[in-house]
Amino acid sequence: MLIVKKFGGSSLATNELIANAARIIVDTHKQGHQVICTLSARGDETDELMALADSVNPKASMRERDMLLATGEQVSIALVAMAIEQLGAPVVSLTAQQAGIASTRSHSNARVKNINKTRIESELERGKIVLVAGFQGINRFEDITTLGRGSGDVTAVALAAAFNAEQCRKYTDSDGIYTADPRIVENARKLAEIGYEEMIEMAALGANVLAVRAVSLAKKHGVRIVVLSSTLDTPGTTVKEGCKMEGLKVSGVTVDKKIARISLDGITNAPGVWFKIFSVLNRRSVGADMVSQSISRDGIKDISFTVNAAEQNAALDVLNENKSRIGFEALRHEGAIAKLSVISAGAATNPDIPSKMFEALFDSGINIQMISTSEVRTSVLVSLDDADRAAKAVHQRFIDEGYM
Repeated sequence: MLIVKKFGGSSLATNELIANAARIIVDTHKQGHQVICTLSARGDETDELMALADSVNPKASMRERDMLLATGEQVSIALVAMAIEQLGAPVVSLTAQQAGIASTRSHSNARVKNINKTRIESELERGKIVLVAGFQGINRFEDITTLGRGSGDVTAVALAAAFNAEQCRKYTDSDGIYTADPRIVENARKLAEIGYEEMIEMAALGANVLAVRAVSLAKKHGVRIVVLSSTLDTPGTTVKEGCKMEGLKVSGVTVDKKIARISLDGITNAPGVWFKIFSVLNRRSVGADMVSQSISRDGIKDISFTVNAAEQNAALDVLNENKSRIGFEALRHEGAIAKLSVISAGAATNPDIPSKMFEALFDSGINIQMISTSEVRTSVLVSLDDADRAAKAVHQRFIDEGYM
């Protein structure tokens, strides 16, 4: 049986953790399984490399940034390979180019196009453990590309899909998926399993255990992901299709503190306004969420939306550059906010879920600034200072009501 493993950067931060990862990988290989393992850059190395790039040239080309950032994963695969060699197991480390991971041409946020399996298959047939650098690909110009932050998960799932692996095991500093962040909510409960759709929403709304793109890719190809602790020998959480969520109405409460709200005041109420706003944001690859607009009075309205905090400056720049085209009077932005979300597969058919959420916030004296809903989640904006308290109150309410 072939198993794909993935180790996050926090599970490789020290020499002791590298040795631990090597033992886990070798133990699986000794059980008779073929093993492909993708690795992230150690600890905060990617952030350190980004800071280094900015210190040399804040406006460096994305190609050269990718050339630098991709080195973090190459350090990891080489070090873990050395640790595996010390344990006496056969191993080979491969960059994305050596592993045949072809990507789209764009830098910093490329997509995996296909995987040429020839080299990896050859190494597996020779009985070797194969370590593959995550987070990177090679475009048609043979340039190194990076796949976006957190995309080591994408590499792992793409390999699992290409090789029809039994499962993709992700090892991290968490021992599974919880109904809330256990660092914030003390009585958060670990889930034995969760469906793809719920996990996609949780990942998109602030749960940092898995990358959204990785879960979406797993859903597309039917890859089961198991999230496990890299240091504790405990059962993890399986992400799969057709999950009944253990009969729970609510599968999770998430908090995203890395967002900003942008407001455009005094916009003429006319066709095409939204197109103008989203088209200019798209030029800088900025995605907008939680969109709202005021009722038009005298042909004028105000529009607000949220963006990822890392994209706030790019959004403000491109909006100001196109002020006359869009036709707004004033541009405001706010960063001291957080998005609190309740994920539930039955949100669309259970109006009591948002009702209980709003009741819990009211009872705690927490003001709701914006609301957004979908078939599987209800999200609200709250003050950043209220975020943790709001998460605890809402989570406890759903426990008390028997929803989770």
